Formats: sequence, structure tokens, C-alpha cells
Amino acid sequence: MEKETQQDQNDQEQLEQDKKEQPLTFTSKVVTIGVVGGVFWSLIGYLTYLFKFTKVPPSLILSPWALGEWKNEQLGQWIGILAIGLVSILVAFLYKVTLVKINNMLAGIGYGLVLWVIVFYLLNPMFPELPSIMKLDKNTMITTLCLYLLYGVFIGYSISFEYHENQRDSTSYSNK
Repeated sequence: MEKETQQDQNDQEQLEQDKKEQPLTFTSKVVTIGVVGGVFWSLIGYLTYLFKFTKVPPSLILSPWALGEWKNEQLGQWIGILAIGLVSILVAFLYKVTLVKINNMLAGIGYGLVLWVIVFYLLNPMFPELPSIMKLDKNTMITTLCLYLLYGVFIGYSISFEYHENQRDSTSYSNK
């Protein structure tokens, strides 16, 4: 009886060892890419704000909704970074819907440029603390444009890479 119990335990341990983790779905990967991209690049943006390369802080995203001066302090910056991470999920899904099949860095660069134009031109009236393009200094324009281009490349290339890897894996699996 003891040998059977010990054998059952060994078999169960063997089975648990053989189990493979289920890979993330493509949608889960898009969400992860969006959050990581938003948080990472807004952290870089916060550093550029701290070092006076730009006058646009991450807390700018809070300006249409949050009242008070707290949003301009450090707590507001961290909440702004998290908010950008959440909004970035939508940005990642928009890329997935529109440009996912283009496995090219240029698509990401173009996507970042379009996002910059949307934020700094189209949504400018929504952000009362964001000066118009004509009133922004050269360092702020160049720094924010570079950040948006790099963010677009990160989102675009990561999502396209995952899409093409899934396509490759599904075709190689069906050929077996």
C-alpha cells in the first residue's frame, strides 16, 4: 500500500513537471505591450521633464479632469504615468486594428508621429496647461517628438512582431 501511495505521488510530481504553462493570448500580449510601453516611455518623459528637456510633464494627462495643485507635484506625476499606461492600452489596440500586419519600423515611426500630432494639435484645446505649438520651445518640441516616435516604434514593432510570430507558429503547427 505504501509503495502504491509513493508511486502515485511520484507520478503526480512527474505530471506536474511535464505541464507547460499556457502561452499568453495575442490580446493579452497587446495589453501588456500597451501598459509597459506607456509606463516606460512616460517614465522617460518624466526624466526629460526633470532634466528640463521638456516643459510637458506626465501629469498633463490629468489636467482636463483633476483639480488642484497636487497634480503638478510628484504624486500627480506618478498618477499621470499610470494613467498614460492605461490609455496606452487603447493606443496599442488601435495599432493592432489598423497596422498590425506591417512588420516594419517605419509603421511605428509614422504611428508615433500621428500620435504626436493628435496630442499636440488636435487635443491641444483639451489640455489647458499645454501651450500651443507656436508657443512651445524648440527643446520641448524635439524631445516630445522623439519620445512619441520611440513610443510608436516600441508599440508598433512589438505588436507586429508578436502577430507575425503567432502567424508563423500557427502555420508551422498546421504543417506538422
